[in-house]
Amino acid sequence: MEAPRIIVTGLRGGAGKTLLALGLTRALRGMGTPVKPYKKGPDYIDAAWLTRAALHPCTNLDPFFLSGERLRALVAHTLPAGHCAVIEGNRGLFDGRDVEGSCSTAELARVLDCPVLLSLDCTKMTRTAAAVVAGLAHFEPGVRLAGVVLNHVASERHEGIVRRAIETYTDVPVLGALPRLRHNPLPERHMGLVDCADALAVDAVLEQLAALVRTHVDISRVLGAARGAAPLPATAPFWPVAPVCPVARPRIGYVRDAALWFYYDENLEALRRAGAELVELSLLGADPWPQLDGLYLGGGFPEEWAEPLSHSPRLAELRVLSERHVPLYAECGGFMVLARAIVRDGREYPMAGVFPVRAEFHAAPQGLGYVEATVMSDNPFHPTGTVLRGHEFHYSRCLPEPDDAIRRVLRLHVGKGMGGGEDGLLIRNTFAAYMHCYAPSMPHWAERFVALAGRAIPTE
Repeated sequence: MEAPRIIVTGLRGGAGKTLLALGLTRALRGMGTPVKPYKKGPDYIDAAWLTRAALHPCTNLDPFFLSGERLRALVAHTLPAGHCAVIEGNRGLFDGRDVEGSCSTAELARVLDCPVLLSLDCTKMTRTAAAVVAGLAHFEPGVRLAGVVLNHVASERHEGIVRRAIETYTDVPVLGALPRLRHNPLPERHMGLVDCADALAVDAVLEQLAALVRTHVDISRVLGAARGAAPLPATAPFWPVAPVCPVARPRIGYVRDAALWFYYDENLEALRRAGAELVELSLLGADPWPQLDGLYLGGGFPEEWAEPLSHSPRLAELRVLSERHVPLYAECGGFMVLARAIVRDGREYPMAGVFPVRAEFHAAPQGLGYVEATVMSDNPFHPTGTVLRGHEFHYSRCLPEPDDAIRRVLRLHVGKGMGGGEDGLLIRNTFAAYMHCYAPSMPHWAERFVALAGRAIPTE
């Protein structure tokens, strides 16, 4: 399969790869080359920006969740003909879970046989830049640097010295040089970039980044490197043969609004393939909800919307759905909405009260990174004894109430969860955890969810 592709990476987080990836994506699209964006690692916010930059859904690629063969199959499944894949890495190129660099951007580059474009922060550095590039180019076999874009260049003289040093001492071409900007054009918050709720403002930033890249990067050579990638080998289909849908498809709602919007497209696709009819809902809107056979609450920023959420009539509906044993599955922000209250800056905001706990917001992360957990008690969504892989990224902490007799479902080997090495609350058919799941790595999840929702459909 022909698959033009390139990975944009850096030496560390905050080194300018997001700016370059977004600017390159929007610039290519503006020049008539359609782009399919990808984001390495578990990520929702950068992925949303990449989606907006390409006007095409972004797909996450992570060796923690999928094998090399499955990653190649996912790219083959999602990359439309005639599109160029722009993949934004995470952290530094070789940074992974351990000293071997497992699950790193470099590992992803190897399994996809993908050329790498390096965003190099040149702040207060000249000839040393050549040593850095030479070291990266030869550090690990199977990783191919297609070029480097200098970043934070102070002047034409600075650019010239760095460019000549890299071209003299390495075989890696310099494909551009971005000047040092007085102000960061990318708006950020505690979890990274802000969300994309204001489409006009986001588009204005993306057009600014595209103009910057068009002016200072040789886009034709970057595109040539992407098109020079070898064809992807044939793989088995990413999704197994879809099950026969029931005559009456269970209706599963999922909340997507300003408060909750963290969803992997693969999770929603898995539910559809398992036979669900999906309905997009809002906790913040005034429109009444239809009859539901199941509900999926993703993550997001409920703490930013705690005041209007606390007055939402949908909170009472959440309680009724749970009490009727309708299956509810909640992740992180969704869990916070099902708690009795969100606590922020000393103030409590009442929530749905399905679980006798509070979610207290903190200034520092309370859980960040990959999660590995064993299912230690029976529940409708995950088989007992199964080892799950997910991730967490939360600034809140679960505070039990005196009457908290809800059992925890997951025992953590990696991750923070709700504290005490545990995560996952269960009451009736309602499950909530800080852990975000990635459906292709746990194929039982969608099948069980839809089967449980299907039993809620009245029979004739």
